[in-house]
Amino acid sequence: MNRREMLGICRNGFGSIAFMGMMGGVPFGQNLATAKESLGNTFDGGKLPHFVPKAKNVIFLYMDGGISQVDSFDPKPRLDKEHGQNPYDKFKVDATQFNSIGKILKSPWQFKQHGESGMWMSELFPHIATCVDDIAIIRSMVSDFPEHTNANYFLHTGFGVQGRPSMGAWVTYGLGSENENLPGYVVLNGGLTPPGGLDNFTNGFLPATYQASILKAAEIPLANILPIEKKDGVQDAKLRLMKQMDQSLLGKLGQADQIESTIANYELAYRMQASIPELSDLAGESKATKKLYGFESEDEHCRSYGAQCLMARRLVERGVRFIELTIPRTKHDRWDQHANLKEGHESNAHAVDQPIAGLIKDLKSRGLLEDTLIVFAGEFGRTPFAQGDNGRDHNPSAFSIWLAGAGIKGGIVYGSTDEYGYRVEENKTTIYDLHATMLHLMGMDHERLTFRFGGRDIRLTDVHGHVIQNILT
Repeated sequence: MNRREMLGICRNGFGSIAFMGMMGGVPFGQNLATAKESLGNTFDGGKLPHFVPKAKNVIFLYMDGGISQVDSFDPKPRLDKEHGQNPYDKFKVDATQFNSIGKILKSPWQFKQHGESGMWMSELFPHIATCVDDIAIIRSMVSDFPEHTNANYFLHTGFGVQGRPSMGAWVTYGLGSENENLPGYVVLNGGLTPPGGLDNFTNGFLPATYQASILKAAEIPLANILPIEKKDGVQDAKLRLMKQMDQSLLGKLGQADQIESTIANYELAYRMQASIPELSDLAGESKATKKLYGFESEDEHCRSYGAQCLMARRLVERGVRFIELTIPRTKHDRWDQHANLKEGHESNAHAVDQPIAGLIKDLKSRGLLEDTLIVFAGEFGRTPFAQGDNGRDHNPSAFSIWLAGAGIKGGIVYGSTDEYGYRVEENKTTIYDLHATMLHLMGMDHERLTFRFGGRDIRLTDVHGHVIQNILT
């Protein structure tokens, strides 16, 4: 090829080499103004935050199925007084997923005040209740979708149908990873794939390098992570050959995201063979730490979720940007109790309560909580009246979530619902607002974090979203 053809084909490669060299000299904690000045005008903001962040990492505790707000974080004494009465006589009843409208149903659990803040919390969560002074509860969340699949896509991607990038993909697209030997976005598989499947964790139209890597909290967390070749150097030779073939094809096609991402993923997978076994080896964790996370529990699901939470802490220590935990497969499945509310919610709460409290306390004791944002959320809430006799149907008009850690004002409650916990009355908060706030804490302006696709600049929050300033320090 002549000089012009060579430069045309290799221009992106030269830029990438220069960019990696520059980024190697800009550690995360460096003053942002100094970092940008050192890069001059050549940097477009793709891997540096827009402003000094409060959080380096996110741990998203995904409560698949829709936990009931009036049984967990939003006490409603009126349900006790009117238990068994006809809801149609009390308020306007919206159509529900299954439209089996029963009587008003009081919570089977008592609420008590906890901590210096006096925050009310259900007895479902005795361990998390000990951490309330580090938690900000939002009682005024709403969703646009009453059905699991669409609501899950909305929660994860800001869009109610499949195909859009998930919030973890957006975070790693904006900031990259601090550890070149681990993915920037990890989903820890607790045993349940949520409705909507793996598209909840997809890169969408972003480059394929930003999709989630799915690991298990187990001795071998990922298939094929150990080399199968018996002789040293055989695997290296195979990888070199594949890279040569991919580069040859790339030279003919020019810039092609799928090929470039394939090369990058092969290289990352090779580096992960050294880092993943060390990550999953818990031999160095003390007995006290494992007990804190619930490893000594008689409940196998508590033990398995405890392993996920401990793995999440270890991933944070190693610089992984976004970590999502899915819930374990208990005998009652997810938090979707259309019947047997008491039995199902108690089973799921017991599985996650101690491990989550252990995670908060462990991060705090190690000085990591001040740099780590924890988000506890499901896709919607439940009705204050029964479905049938002893369940609750979907309710997207009001539900509760909570946040803790980096930049979060602990011990506060934001927003409120009506006397039945059915609809939001004050400070309505959308999924877009949640996403905008998460990006803000990571140092990114949600209106500026965009990707050109389909002829327009698309962002996680679409054309919506406001940072929830009242819960921030």
